[in-house]
Amino acid sequence: MRLINTALLFLLLLILSCNALGLKPQLLGRHTVQTNSQHTSVSYKTFYFDQQIDHFGFLENGTFKQRYLLNNQHWHREGGPILFYTGNEGDITWFCNNTGFMWDAAEELGALLVFAEHRYYGESMPFGEESYSNAKYLNYLTSEQALADFAVLIKALKKTLPGAQKSSVIAIGGSYGGMLAAWLRMKYPNEVVGALAASAPIWQFIVPCGEFYKVVTHDFTISGTNCSSNIRRSWAAIDRVSATGEGLQWLSQEFGLCNPLKTPDEVYGFKAWLQETWVNLAMVDYPYEANFLQPLPAWPVMVVCKNLYFNTSVSDQQLLSGISQAVRVYYNYTGDAVCLNTSQTATGNLGFLGWFYQSCTEMVMPMCTDGVADMFEPQPWNFQAFSDECYNQFGVRPREDWAEIVYGGRNISAHSNIIFSNGNLDPWMSGGVTRSLSESLVAIMIDRGAHHLDLRYNSEFDPESVIKTRALEVSYFKQWIKQAATTQ
Repeated sequence: MRLINTALLFLLLLILSCNALGLKPQLLGRHTVQTNSQHTSVSYKTFYFDQQIDHFGFLENGTFKQRYLLNNQHWHREGGPILFYTGNEGDITWFCNNTGFMWDAAEELGALLVFAEHRYYGESMPFGEESYSNAKYLNYLTSEQALADFAVLIKALKKTLPGAQKSSVIAIGGSYGGMLAAWLRMKYPNEVVGALAASAPIWQFIVPCGEFYKVVTHDFTISGTNCSSNIRRSWAAIDRVSATGEGLQWLSQEFGLCNPLKTPDEVYGFKAWLQETWVNLAMVDYPYEANFLQPLPAWPVMVVCKNLYFNTSVSDQQLLSGISQAVRVYYNYTGDAVCLNTSQTATGNLGFLGWFYQSCTEMVMPMCTDGVADMFEPQPWNFQAFSDECYNQFGVRPREDWAEIVYGGRNISAHSNIIFSNGNLDPWMSGGVTRSLSESLVAIMIDRGAHHLDLRYNSEFDPESVIKTRALEVSYFKQWIKQAATTQ
């Protein structure tokens, strides 16, 4: 059971997108959406496109309504470029409001903005409320089908929007959406002239399983004296303290848990909650106060580590008191939480079932920890246990090597016009393209950058590295647009 739970936890960690993904879908019309008090509001029109349920077969002829958002505020018609966001595993409105770079770039480029929702997420349900009811309906939830959706939608927009017939389209996405942006350029170069794949772990399928957690550990190591080593020591301390009823009571009170720990299974769940917390902190280690997963201070990992400077002479209780204060940075920075609920983390309210299904079919990303090169308890990757969990949940088993086969693995040098940007604080850089493969397959490393920092709105607190990255990305966009214009 432990291995299965660990595999499920690993899958959940890929879903960085949080609050809005768990919200009940709402029908949207023309409206203005408030983003952040630091930034101007954004507005968009919502449209629905009749999309094929199955692009690769001819027996299922049904269609569904794919939602997409459009903003033409800065668009220079008659050939002005289109920036096309390849939707992630969630509600497209949330990504629209958290991708400020595109809004800034649209103004500079005179571009039309399109945010396309991924099938089976948000409102884009191929079989309506029955979409998740059985394996037959879920069978059409694949990245290949989603890419075909995007390609068909782009072709239709260029055909029907006045002035768009000669527009160059650039795909943009972050995390899984970044993977899709890169793959869209690879699979459909006739539809997009280039792609920005931000924090896109397209090689996570084939890298050693421990790489992700090594990066998490490194973030804590460089952020405070003894920080990662004390987190590594905390797991055994939790085991020792929780071995008695009195210790369980103390632990529950010290962490201010809403539901006191009573059983070994609950202690395991408590440790998994802590592990997810450290991972989330590494991903959102932004240089300014942010409210992405949780309300957090600037450089939150550094703030956390101020509570974990102890040497090895401290008692288990002293060590765990420091851990409890560190956790509160993440879960109670505002001071409003009455207690901490270990069943409600930043991803606790997610409708993660769709991504779990994708991970159980083609998106198999092995992960493991060893407690030596990382700060976590040893947890090996067990493909068979993971496969069994998938079968129990969905009646399907994963194809372990399919993503490498269908998307080329490391052998992608024949492709062109893709930017792979990664922050060196982001754990997902472990599966990203971090070195340029050619003049047109460009890797950009963002020093002191967390998860797709370059896609976020400009901030006065941005490190110089991300400011230069955004400018470089726009310069590549201009180059691609110019190249495309000469071939039309």
